[in-house]
Amino acid sequence: MIEVRGLTRRYGDVLAVDDLSFTVEPGKVTGFLGPNGAGKSTTMRVVLGLDRATSGTALVNGRPYASFGEPLREVGALLDPGAAHPGRTGRSHLRVAARANGIPRRRVDEVIERVGLGRAASRRIKGYSLGMRQRLGIATALIGDPGVLMFDEPINGLDLDGVRWIRGLLRQLADEGRTVLISSHLLGEMEQIADRLVVIGRGRLIADATTEQIVSGLGQVRVRVRSPRPDVLRARLRERGFEVERVDDHELRVEGSTAEEVGGLAHALDVPLHHLSEVRQSLEDAYVELTTGSVEYQGREPVLTAEEAR
Repeated sequence: MIEVRGLTRRYGDVLAVDDLSFTVEPGKVTGFLGPNGAGKSTTMRVVLGLDRATSGTALVNGRPYASFGEPLREVGALLDPGAAHPGRTGRSHLRVAARANGIPRRRVDEVIERVGLGRAASRRIKGYSLGMRQRLGIATALIGDPGVLMFDEPINGLDLDGVRWIRGLLRQLADEGRTVLISSHLLGEMEQIADRLVVIGRGRLIADATTEQIVSGLGQVRVRVRSPRPDVLRARLRERGFEVERVDDHELRVEGSTAEEVGGLAHALDVPLHHLSEVRQSLEDAYVELTTGSVEYQGREPVLTAEEAR
């Protein structure tokens, strides 16, 4: 378990993390989300003892990370896939990590096989692609068979096969009862992987709930309906206080109602329907709604001249 309580971290005048509290429980994949500069990496660095908290605590299984004599047996982490020495081979990198933590040498070959680096294990790391470095970092995190795992953007650089592999790996690790915390900007992947989400902005907690609660708990239900007589249906829906948008000659988009309500009303009005469905908002939609006002770095759309716009 990871417990963050009242965590604050300042770098001079910069407040990177501001009185942040949340818990990452075993048996679940917890997604850690937020805009660039939100404080995600800083929080993970404090948990791992790489930065000191200005105030508050960050504990792993009730203890500070620095108190573990053989930390890789307790916590496995991937924060920077480029942190390995480029002159070493993948196998030698893992052997050093194993020896420093009292881990049997046979474990090196086990994790190499598990992450699919068998053919590359004897090559120098400087020749690795980003995806191969990610796999090596994950192997290093797994080498001590820890109960707590933390990954910062582990999907970056992976091909489709690698993405599908890591989905399964994270699910398996959580199902084994481990605590899994993963930070990523790939919201489509997080929606598939994460059981729970912790969302922060400007160093403060915005949301801490299950993925389903965050996706379905924001905004109103949206219904898509197609009919050869949309005007009749639209007029009655508006009479009932629903917001109705005309998409084209036959399609309506209804906010705040349900497919059951719209279908029942159409039946009562004897209006035929060619399509009726509820549109579920995505995690991206929910995330944008949650983090509006918390984005530190915002680009601006280019302004085109009249001549450029032609």
